[in-house]
Amino acid sequence: MKKRLMATIALGAIAALGLAGCSSDDSGSNGASDSNGQSSASKDLTIGVFSGWPEGIATSYLWQAVLDDKGYDVTLGTPAEAGPVFAGASKGDYDLLFDVWLPNTHKSYWAKYGDDLEDLGTWYDNAPLTVAVNKDAPIDSLDELAAHADEFGNKIVGIEPGAGLTAVMKDSVIPAYGLDKMDFVTSSTAAMLAALKGATQKGENIVVTLWKPQWAYAAFDLKDLKDPKNALGDPDGIHVVGDKGFAEDHPEVAGWLGKFTFPDDLLADLEKQMFQPDADGNTPDASQYPDIVKQWVTDHQDYVDSLTAA
Repeated sequence: MKKRLMATIALGAIAALGLAGCSSDDSGSNGASDSNGQSSASKDLTIGVFSGWPEGIATSYLWQAVLDDKGYDVTLGTPAEAGPVFAGASKGDYDLLFDVWLPNTHKSYWAKYGDDLEDLGTWYDNAPLTVAVNKDAPIDSLDELAAHADEFGNKIVGIEPGAGLTAVMKDSVIPAYGLDKMDFVTSSTAAMLAALKGATQKGENIVVTLWKPQWAYAAFDLKDLKDPKNALGDPDGIHVVGDKGFAEDHPEVAGWLGKFTFPDDLLADLEKQMFQPDADGNTPDASQYPDIVKQWVTDHQDYVDSLTAA
């Protein structure tokens, strides 16, 4: 009986020590908390990036620099089409997305994945989808394009097959304006921009799918075709989106992002430095983006500091 009593006391002591050990580290499941109540592990963030959308790529690199400077460890995902990036964010593979166009362009993705995501705010509030032609093209409206298809090589040059803009073209614009006999070519934004550059240099007509903000408008003489049937939809807002529970897990970052806006002139300047070919036709590659952004931050320090001001 005495042995049994001693064994019981010993087990109780071990259990108490175990509880005390848990209590001493009870600062959240991710370890010690910082002064903002966030765990150490919450300093690690991953940003999902849509391929081919310069404003989203530029903004993602900018915020990587901003957050790294604030002590966060930020990784950018490999650029991919919208579908896989949305799916990844909904599963927690990405913490943030900076290029979600709502309510129109990414409507189908938001309907599918939005319940597992969190809208943190709109950083650009007037972002239209466009169909553009060279400025001296013989037409001014989408309802003239079918009749003049031959003058554009019977071709519309698009971007990535999985892009929201591509879906809007296929589901709305092409049927609305009877453009189904034209060849709608989709591959990548880079290929579209290369075709645009080649056509304008040769003085040829070209019709491409575009959007604003986009540095191509500063690089080439373009005009947007009028859309009398509003088949492209009303302008979107560009949102920053987190995975489910982001604001609760990362209140400091969510507060900064909730008031983030990117003025046109500053966004265009960063995009041009990152993506616009130089006089010799050379375009920076992704390995150069961090250095370009670092210098841009130095040149625009007042604006950058305002992004995380109290």
